[in-house]
Amino acid sequence: MKIHFIPVTDKNRKGVLSLQILPEQRGYIESVEQCLAEAGCIRNWRPVGVYDGNRLVGFAMYGFFLREYPPFGRLWMDRFLIDRRCQGQGYGRESLRLLLERLEKEYPLRDVFLSVVAGNAPAVRLYQSFGFRFTGEKDVHGEDVMRRAGRRFFQKI
Repeated sequence: MKIHFIPVTDKNRKGVLSLQILPEQRGYIESVEQCLAEAGCIRNWRPVGVYDGNRLVGFAMYGFFLREYPPFGRLWMDRFLIDRRCQGQGYGRESLRLLLERLEKEYPLRDVFLSVVAGNAPAVRLYQSFGFRFTGEKDVHGEDVMRRAGRRFFQKI
């Protein structure tokens, strides 16, 4: 696998909009169309296509929100999906690993937050395997919030 992320632009938008989830996953995540509409209104969001080489395999959206979460802000990885035709091939785990690496580089030392619909056990297990833990909070849509502590490096004095 050669996973990488490309920002959604007019050039790849049609392909990104063609991504689909399995029927049993409906209700667990907003459609890509809804995500891109939200990103068009709220500039903090950064939507990206997930690619294996030239093949589009998924979608993710993340953003940092300072004003909404004073005084330190929050980094949200709010959307993450693998196209139904690519599920079960290891793309989810590898893409999430690389996306978290990207977030660590772009937003050093920041905790990462996400929300998950109750009952989405496969997603919860995947997120927990990467260190996400439930906070006890609910987001604005009533979804359970999870947090992954940012990597903090301490130097010996």
